[in-house]
Amino acid sequence: MKILLIQRAEVFSPNSVEKDLAILQAVGAQLRMAGHEVQLVSEQQLGREAQSLASYDLIFSMGRLPETLDALQHLKVVNSATGIRNCARCQLESIMQQVGTPVPPREGAHGYWLKRGDAAAQSKSDVQFAADRQELDAKIAAFQQRGITSYTVSAHVPGDLVKFYGVAGTGFFRYYYPTDDGQSKFGDEQRNGTAHHYAFSVEALQQDVETLAQTVGISVYGGDAIIREDGTYCVIDFNDWPSFSRCRDEAARAIGSLAGTI
Repeated sequence: MKILLIQRAEVFSPNSVEKDLAILQAVGAQLRMAGHEVQLVSEQQLGREAQSLASYDLIFSMGRLPETLDALQHLKVVNSATGIRNCARCQLESIMQQVGTPVPPREGAHGYWLKRGDAAAQSKSDVQFAADRQELDAKIAAFQQRGITSYTVSAHVPGDLVKFYGVAGTGFFRYYYPTDDGQSKFGDEQRNGTAHHYAFSVEALQQDVETLAQTVGISVYGGDAIIREDGTYCVIDFNDWPSFSRCRDEAARAIGSLAGTI
């Protein structure tokens, strides 16, 4: 099988360029060991490859640029262009409500999170905490001054922050507490403090986010959830193809196995 791997544009890999490339390279190694012909290009190079995209039997893409998604729209792609578009926060919020994914309330007594809604976060300023409604209003105004008119607002939820990673349909699912290993993209994990490791149903969380992934239309996914002291949880972030840096080799095997199912 002739397979193309597309590296994500650096603007969509804040503080994670090397990690994002590493998982894609690991997937490529798995595919080559399985006997496939594999080529890797960056999203920025795709314009030169666009005319030949149809010659590939399968494409594994981390790309998020609008022109990338347009070029991939009608091809066999992991993750699909439609699915990646659905991961824009405002669109995703609507889908989460549709399928009943546990989400944070809009109001609470512990502050708010303001997040860019038209695309994945490209910098720390795209995801901001506000201690109260007055600060939230000021930060919304600052968003609008930056030209960001699409955004989501949710209440801050106290509890353990966990990061989860999965490959839909393969059984692969892992979760980690970032305060245990100190890995962080923007440092926002510290807002919830050191993890208490509250007991919760991992199986239920996996089922909820697997359902979400399938509805969104992606196979390779990750995200964040808050586990409350009573074991209930809410999903606070969900995205297409994370770096899997905590479980890269296992994830690469699971992602590579998708070539045999499409």
